[in-house]
This record gives sequence, C-alpha cells and structure tokens, in this order.
Amino acid sequence: MKRPIIIIMSVITVFVLLGTSMMYLLGQRVGSTFSVISNELPGFGGGAATEAPAFAESPAFFDAAAPFPSSEEVKNSFLAQGQERLVIKNADLAIVVKDPETRMNEISDLAVEMGGFVVSSNLYQSYYGPNSIEVPGANVTIRVPSERLDEALEKIKEGSSDVQYENISGQDVTSQYVDLQSQLSAKQAAEKKLLEILDKAEQAEDVLAIYLQVQSVQTEIEVLKGQIKYYEESAALSVVSVTLIAEETVQPVEIGGWKLQGTANDAIQDLIYFTQGFTQFLIRLVLSILPAMILIAIPIYGAFVGGRALVRRFSKSKVKVEEKEEVKK
Repeated sequence: MKRPIIIIMSVITVFVLLGTSMMYLLGQRVGSTFSVISNELPGFGGGAATEAPAFAESPAFFDAAAPFPSSEEVKNSFLAQGQERLVIKNADLAIVVKDPETRMNEISDLAVEMGGFVVSSNLYQSYYGPNSIEVPGANVTIRVPSERLDEALEKIKEGSSDVQYENISGQDVTSQYVDLQSQLSAKQAAEKKLLEILDKAEQAEDVLAIYLQVQSVQTEIEVLKGQIKYYEESAALSVVSVTLIAEETVQPVEIGGWKLQGTANDAIQDLIYFTQGFTQFLIRLVLSILPAMILIAIPIYGAFVGGRALVRRFSKSKVKVEEKEEVKK
C-alpha cells in the first residue's frame, strides 16, 4: 500500500513544481513588458525602467487638510439632499387591428407627436388557415415621455378590436443612480487632485506615474458618465413595444363549413404547443445535453480505467508476494 501513496505524492509534487515555475516565468514576462512600454513613451526613452514613486511619502505633493472624499460620503450627501426617485417604466402589449400597416404608421406618428421617437418597426406577411391565406402583421417599438406613458397606451389601444395582452413594468434605479453619481464626484475630486500634483512634479518618473493615474481616472469618469446618462434617458423616455395582429388570424379556423371552436380549437392549440416544446427539447438534447454528458463521461471513464489498472496491478503484486511466501514455507 505504500507504493501507490508514493506515486500519488510524486505526481502532486511534480504538478506543484510546474505550477510554481510557470507563475515565476509569467511574472518575469509581465515585469519586462511594463519596462519596455515605459521606455518607449515619448520623452522618456533611452533610460532604464523606473519604479513608481511612493507618493504617500512625498509631503510636498499632498495636502493633508484636503483628503479625497469617499464615494460613500458623497452618496450619503446625495441622499440627504432628498434625491427624487428614478423609475424606469416600460410597456409591452399586443392588439388586434384591421390593418396592421396603417396602425403601425399611426403609432409611429403618435410617438413623434408626443415628443418621443421610433426605435424600430417591422412589417411582415404570414399565412393563416387551411388555404394559406396571406395576412399582414407588424411590430413597432417607440419611446415616449414616461409621464405620458398611460396616455400613449390609451391612444394606441383606440380602434383595436381586442387587446391580447398588456404588461407594464417599473424598475426603481434610484440607488444605482445615486451610487454612480457619488462615484463620479469622488473620481472627479481625485482627478483634480492628481492634476495639481502633476503640475508640481519635476522628476520624469514622477510625471510618468501621475500621468498614467490621471488617464486611468479619466477613463473611469467617462464610463460613469455614460452609465448615468443611460439611466437618465431610460427614466425620461419609456419604451413601448406593440405587436399588431390582423383580425383574420384570430377568427376561428373553418374546415368544410365547420368552425373549430371550443374544445377542438383548444386541442389543436395544445398539439401545436406540444410539437414546439418537443422540437425544442430534441434540439437542446442533441446540441447541448448530449455533448455535455460526453464531456463529463470522458474524464470519469479515464479515472475508472486508470483506477482499475492500478487495482489489478497491486492485486497481482500481492498475489505474487503471497505465492513467494508459500514457496518459502
């Protein structure tokens, strides 16, 4: 039993040594790359790589009386000022109309009239019934001022023969918005302080290190501004997605003068839903589940074969030892 333990410990030791060597080589490569980039910057070439100065030990650059404000402090300041709730409201509905194309154009004009705009519109043709009658359908997505969302929904539903579904959602993003504003204020204060330090810096390595920090902070500021603008625009303009269904497609199916209503119509719908679900299951089975099971089975089978070989090997060794002992006796 001692021999397999020794083999396992030897394999673990080899892997640990290989991992340590790779980490050491990777660290050396990253360090040399940073040195090359620093030497190739305009105005700093030709010199050896220098370490970033310890600015915390340079009292000439910092003013202890004016520390950087933390993002939590700025966030609490925004909340204390009574920040208004920021809610993103969207709507999604499907209506049945006589002429989807005409109604799509009317909804587009409504969006512009209310101070919004059209995000997308799509007009398509579909086939319905046993005789494959071609009927139109449309999808249109608009943005309208959030305070006029209810008014827009009422005007969109005017003239429709049926509303198949209507969903209105609201998402309160006040906390995320205030957090982004606090982060932005803190980053802008840090940028201002770094620029002051940059004006006082005289050594080339000091200028390089501060410049890199300024660039990093400015990039973060632009990202925060973009996220804040997204929240503001999403809250100011609500998204309304409308599906326009032609009246022909909601009429009962008629075969041979018999209208399939009630139980027969529901049974056909159930069959269609079952066929769709079963087809989706087969696709997932072939493209996702089976490959995943194969990938899981390969290492398990390899471990099983290897373990079985080790057991047989040690069993044979044990039998040989017992046979030798019996011969000696």
